[in-house]
Order: sequence, then structure tokens, then C-alpha cells
Amino acid sequence: MAGPGSKTRGKPAGHYTQAARLHNVIRLIESRQGVTLDDLVEETGVDRRTVHRDLAAVQEAGYPLVAEWQAGKKVYRFLTRTRQIAPITFTLDELVSLHLLRSLATMLPPQPFGSEIDALFAKIHAALPPRSAAHLERISRVALPRLQGTRDYAGAAELLTELRRALLYQYRVKLSYGRSTKSPTEYEVDPYTLVLAKGGLYLLGHAHNRNAIRLFAVERIADLTVSRQRFEIPDDFDPEGCFSDAFGLVADQPMQVKVRFDQEVAQTVRERIWRPGQLASDLPDGGLLLSFEASGTLEILAWVLSYGSHAELLEPPELRRELRRQIKGMREHYRKKGKD
Repeated sequence: MAGPGSKTRGKPAGHYTQAARLHNVIRLIESRQGVTLDDLVEETGVDRRTVHRDLAAVQEAGYPLVAEWQAGKKVYRFLTRTRQIAPITFTLDELVSLHLLRSLATMLPPQPFGSEIDALFAKIHAALPPRSAAHLERISRVALPRLQGTRDYAGAAELLTELRRALLYQYRVKLSYGRSTKSPTEYEVDPYTLVLAKGGLYLLGHAHNRNAIRLFAVERIADLTVSRQRFEIPDDFDPEGCFSDAFGLVADQPMQVKVRFDQEVAQTVRERIWRPGQLASDLPDGGLLLSFEASGTLEILAWVLSYGSHAELLEPPELRRELRRQIKGMREHYRKKGKD
């Protein structure tokens, strides 16, 4: 029996993550053109139940794993020789960025996106060399995004699957769209792009009954039917261009916006790019004057209001008047009896 200081053949020393184990299992199956369960238990140093889970993970990752009986023993092998495929290699910095992207994907609904992202990473992990695979567990915690205000897509998995099929194969769709308090409006739409913004998913496409490009919040789609009618995306369609004038998502009439921020928040505002071509000017009192061109009245107003008394909207005059009206309404709310 091997003592504490000795190494059993094939068994790894120290902490051994599932990702590293999966890589080893794949390597063993490829190099020996088939292995038994007992072989894998001995080589990986884990119990039979864990090996069974690892084999299931390898199969779920897309490897053509089959089991055959040979001389009274079940032998696991691949239908094709996957070792001919060039291995994927990453630097540690690239792995950190990869896991950051994965963590940002948590704003997407679990079905169908979440399970597919998990399957994608299972394939990547299985193809990594042992040195990289051994770092994955630690790297997965290096970056942690904090997302707020994400949308709830519970029960929308089937709708999203159908919508994605229409996007991929360029099928025209019919959808019922509207808020829960109103009767839905029927649209016939050529779906062009799925937009991810502000923690939500939006469909950008050509609405035939409006003869224009429209943006639809996915959570407001009450019903969707994919037709078999194909469409062509215009050569001049530019999804980024649809939002080039928008402060957020709403693209209407652009306006020249000018906002003064006091000294307390000036540095925070100065450190960010709010709009391409923005102009930031320091004020004698330590404040900041920010100017830019954008559209989206409600989004601009909400942004200015988020700074409270630390921001003053100077231009345009009509937007300033609307902001004054909203502040007056807020003041009335807080003047009601029973409020401190």
C-alpha cells in the first residue's frame, strides 16, 4: 500500500478540479482508444460514481462517447479520433476575461441561454491543457459582476427559443405586443437583431404594419408565431446606427443637452463617457459642465434626476421645463399628510 508521501500511478496530487479531471479522462480515452471504468477510477483517483458523472459531462460537452462490451468489460471510446483537432490554449489573463464574460451572461434567462453557455464552457474546459484546467476553479471567482434591475423571463423559454429560430433562419413572425393593462397590438415583423440592454432583451426588426424599424421589449411579447416566410435583411441595415442618436434605447429627435454638476459629483461624472463627442468643462467652483447631443427625453430626465440636487439641467429649455414639472409633482408627493 502506498504511504502518505508516495504517488500512486496516474493519481494526481493535491486539489483536482472536475475540469482538470475531464481533461484527463478525454486524454486517456483518446490515447488508449478506449478505457474501462476501472482504468478511469485508478487513473483519476476518484470513486466510480464520480467517474460516471465525469463521463456524462464529457458526453454532454459534445464528445462522441460510446460504450462497448469487450471481453466481459465495458470499454469507453470515441467514435472519431478527436485528438486530430488542434487543442485550444488560453493565457491566464484570457481565462479571466472569459469567465468575466460568462458571469455577465447571468443577466440572460437560464433557458435557453444559460444551459447553452454552461455546455459551451464545458467544451472549452475539456479542451484545455491540464495546467490551465487546474486554475479554472480559482479564476471563476476572480471577477464578480453585480447586476441590478435585470428582467424576469420566467416562463419565456419557449418564446425565446422560437424567436431565436426566427432570427437565425430569417423567418417572419407574428407577435402580440403590449402592456398587461392594455389589449395587445398585433404586429408582423421581420426580426433582425436581439438587443441586450439595461438588463433586458429587445427585438429590433421591421414592423410591416408600421413600415418602420421598431424595438420590442421581449417581456411584453404576449404571443409569438414563427411563419415559414423568409425575408432578406437590407444591405444598408446597421443595428448600431439605429441607436446612434439615443442616450439609451429611444431614438427620436436629437437635442443639445447641457447639464451642470456640483463639486461633489463632478469627478464621478468626468470619469465616464456618456455620449460620443461629449464636451466636459471644469467650472471655477470645482463643478463640471457637460454637453452632448442625444435623443430620448425620459431616459435623459431619469439620468439627471438620479443625481438629485447635485445636477442642474440647463438646456434644452423645453426639457428643463419638463424636469421642473416632474420635480413639482415629486414635491407634492412628499408634502402629503402623514409623510415626514
